Amino acid sequence: MTRVFLTLLVAGCLATAPRPAAAQDGGFPVQTTARTQFVMLNGEVVRREGTQTQPLTQNVKLANGIKINYKNGIVEMPADKVNPKGKKLTLHEGDYVRPDGGVVFATPGSAAAARGEAPAGTKGEFDPYTQRGPGYADPAMQVSLLSKKVELLNQKVRVLSQGRTDLPDTKSIDDQLAQVNAQLGAPK
Repeated sequence: MTRVFLTLLVAGCLATAPRPAAAQDGGFPVQTTARTQFVMLNGEVVRREGTQTQPLTQNVKLANGIKINYKNGIVEMPADKVNPKGKKLTLHEGDYVRPDGGVVFATPGSAAAARGEAPAGTKGEFDPYTQRGPGYADPAMQVSLLSKKVELLNQKVRVLSQGRTDLPDTKSIDDQLAQVNAQLGAPK
C-alpha cells in the first residue's frame, strides 16, 4: 500500500512540476486586429483587445513569424537582415507585443533589459521605447511601401474627383491600400 501511495505521489509531483517551455517550441497561429496586444500581466502573457483581457492557454505565433510564450513571456523574433540569427527577449510586467510584432516596454528598466543594458535608474521622465518587428528592419522597404501608398491615394483622389454624379467604385484601390497598410503594420 505504501509503495502504491509513493508511486502515485511521485507521478503527481512530476505531472504538476513546471516545465520550462520556450517560444521556439512552436506556437498556435492567431488572428489579430489592430487593437490586439499580448501583455505580460501577473507573470503570464494575456491577450488584450481594447479593455478586455483573455488568458492564453498556449504559445502563440503571429502572422509575421514572431512567437510568444504565454507562461514566461519569451518573445522570439525570426531572423532578418538586421538580426540574421533572430532575437529573443523577455517581457516584463506591463510590456506588450503589438500585432505587427513591435514590442512596447512599460518601464525604462524593461527597455534597457531588452537592449542588453543595465537600467539607468527609475526616477524621472522617459520616452516610450518601441522595438519594431522584422518588417521595420529595412528602410528601403518602408520607403517603397509608403511611395506605393501615396500613389494609390493619388489614384483614388483622381477617380473620386472626376465630377461624376454617381459614386465611382474604388474597391480595388481600397483593397490594394489595405494590403500596403498590412505590410506597413499600420491600422486599417
